[in-house]
Amino acid sequence: MEGTPPRILVVIPAYQEERSIGGLVRTLRERFPYDVLVVNDGSTDRTSEAAREAGAIVLDLPCNIGIGGAVQTGFQFARDRGYDIVVRIDGDGQHEVEDIPKVLEPILAGQADAVIGSRFLGETEYRGSIPRIFGIRFFRLLVNLTTGYRVTDPTSGFFAINRPLIEFYSHHYPSDYPEVDAYILMHRLKSRAVEVPVRMYERAEGKSSITAFRAVYYMVKVTLSFLINCIRRFG
Repeated sequence: MEGTPPRILVVIPAYQEERSIGGLVRTLRERFPYDVLVVNDGSTDRTSEAAREAGAIVLDLPCNIGIGGAVQTGFQFARDRGYDIVVRIDGDGQHEVEDIPKVLEPILAGQADAVIGSRFLGETEYRGSIPRIFGIRFFRLLVNLTTGYRVTDPTSGFFAINRPLIEFYSHHYPSDYPEVDAYILMHRLKSRAVEVPVRMYERAEGKSSITAFRAVYYMVKVTLSFLINCIRRFG
């Protein structure tokens, strides 16, 4: 990145978010000079059209492949087109776009390879459901004990990564509930990861799929995947 401004891409995986995605893309384009990519994960509503009309680059996946696959598609796009940094945010209005400079700063300063926005650092108004908060605390303990990272928000979907991690994740990225698994991959690459405080709001549209039953299923599944990735070989 030395000598020339880094090329930055904001990646937004989106599924059935026609009511929020247009406003989010417009806000991003008004506030920042970065390219915006919406990966439309098989939506059957007007998510794709709304994002395109607002000025985003749009990739339409032929069917719904899940959050991990959609985000990995964004990494592959960034790799193939030579972007230096990817910022990943949600398309449902939960993340504060004004916090993007916070997650970029440590990478731009050469102090980190990955920066995760944490809703639990600093003053926060975030109030999650009991199953969600219990799951976050469980994964926080798992990640901290296994990797040595000091993590407060292991399920955050608001982060930035540099070029080496874009390259790696474009080949190897967890397919389902990927944020926790991504830590073990970073740890195995000896990447420098830090957290910065960000604001996170209740979703503007739609309904969370996290129920008590799904929270238990999620914890078992992600824990097994996490442990497998601890010993898995990457080609």
